Amino acid sequence: MTRQLRTTGLIVIAAVLFIAAPSHAQTFEQFGTAVQDYFLNWFPRVTQIQSEQPHWITPLVTVTPRLEEELRYDQYFESMRNGVATNNFGAGKGVELIPFQNVEVIIGIPGWLNRNKPPGTDGFADWPFLVKYRILSANEENGNYILTAFMGFSVPTGSNTNGNGHAIFTPTIAFGKGFGDFDFQSTVGVAFPNGGHATLDRLGMPLTWNTAFQYRLFKYFWPEFETNYTWQSYGSDNGHNTLYLTPGIIVGRIPIYERVGLTVGLGEQVAVTFHRNYNHNFILTGRIPF
Repeated sequence: MTRQLRTTGLIVIAAVLFIAAPSHAQTFEQFGTAVQDYFLNWFPRVTQIQSEQPHWITPLVTVTPRLEEELRYDQYFESMRNGVATNNFGAGKGVELIPFQNVEVIIGIPGWLNRNKPPGTDGFADWPFLVKYRILSANEENGNYILTAFMGFSVPTGSNTNGNGHAIFTPTIAFGKGFGDFDFQSTVGVAFPNGGHATLDRLGMPLTWNTAFQYRLFKYFWPEFETNYTWQSYGSDNGHNTLYLTPGIIVGRIPIYERVGLTVGLGEQVAVTFHRNYNHNFILTGRIPF
């Protein structure tokens, strides 16, 4: 009797596996097809997503609420009155991708900071990331506006003199509105360092408010003026305000081949408050949108 039950059980298991095998094969095949279609349709999907938002240019400093797909490199030349100069190679920019509807992911590349003095202070900054979620948007024919939420965070991979030593999370709300060839784009965010009260006392919890005003000229030219404001809370800088005014110009998007383009720009941040990280910052930017 036991042998018969065992034999019957083996027959049932074999039958189930025989029946399920084609189903599993079909499932794996469908999964592979879905993955293949996802990547094959990447650019048409991105084109559709971007067609639902304004077609402004990304400002020099203010992070645009628009969803972009590009490679970006920035160069900063910061100077102080005491002769200290810092060159920031990369400035944390990197690869910007739109993997899903209403979502953008920015994978930054840690900037390399080079100082003329004191010696031995060169090194990489922390590793930055940013995720955007577009809440509302309308292109130029349907309202010309956008509202987006950000979550930025940095991994403390920087050197002792150039990194923060702790992860920092920065929730941000961004919005913009266009009026013909004129537009403004603005972001408001607060940085929360991870690490308790001691970290708060050292790094603070700064609120940042950036706004860019742009005007489009002759299709490719975008003169702009930005205000870059920071209010510091906690720590030795508690209550201090910093404001930079940033005039600049961006040229783009210049077509190169099919979807690939070129955008370049320059500008200068000028400090107008007593408390500041630097007096002047000359900015160069280069982007390859695709």
